[in-house]
Amino acid sequence: MKYCILIIDGASGWPLAAHGGKTCLELAHTPNLNAIAREGIVGLICNVPPGMEPSSACASMSVLGYNPRIYYRGRSAIEARGMGVPINKGEAVFRCNLVAVRDGRMWSYSCGHISTGEAQALVASLNEKLGNDEVHFYPGVSYRHICKIKGREDILLASCTPPHDIHDKAIAEFFPKGPGSDFLRELMIRSQPVLRDHSVNIERKARGDIPATMIWLFWGSGKIPDMPAFKEAYGLDAALTSGVDIMRGLARM
Repeated sequence: MKYCILIIDGASGWPLAAHGGKTCLELAHTPNLNAIAREGIVGLICNVPPGMEPSSACASMSVLGYNPRIYYRGRSAIEARGMGVPINKGEAVFRCNLVAVRDGRMWSYSCGHISTGEAQALVASLNEKLGNDEVHFYPGVSYRHICKIKGREDILLASCTPPHDIHDKAIAEFFPKGPGSDFLRELMIRSQPVLRDHSVNIERKARGDIPATMIWLFWGSGKIPDMPAFKEAYGLDAALTSGVDIMRGLARM
């Protein structure tokens, strides 16, 4: 017997006022999904334990059969695993978005989905100007990257806000807060002059594309507990494919 699990992560989206309060999924033409629902069994399942963040990382771990209460330590640690970034004791990793801020407000959390090639060049400059024995940046896909920080475990107590939650809001209100936050804020602010005059951004602005004006750090996490291999846990061979590092990380754990 073979099983196929298809996770249509985020397909429904938010209700759109311009379309009578319907979501993208309600508006979409979905004959194949309709056929599956019609011929199969439809039900509800809660993949996010009460009190835990309702994220795709937490839910996907649960879907694959691993208890998030035991193994989940934050999204960035899983993404780091997917990118081949080791996390040792005393190290913390943060998701590091390339974002665009205009007039002090969050303009774009993805710089208009900047290309991976352009982003890699920007991350290389960040390492050259800001990287040291304590801080290192690892390039990912498009705007999504990882920043690893050594010797400052207190920063995992900092309260950070994802940039996709503050579109068009004044960023000053949403900088990291709490223990270790000063270090994170300083790193984010110091990224601005590094990116401002980079040739990648000069070319993007000339084309009318959204430039990357700074980094935004969030989703901090530490080392992940060892998880049993899928074969060991369930006696089945498994394969996983995805376009994002979070799922690649889960597959490698």
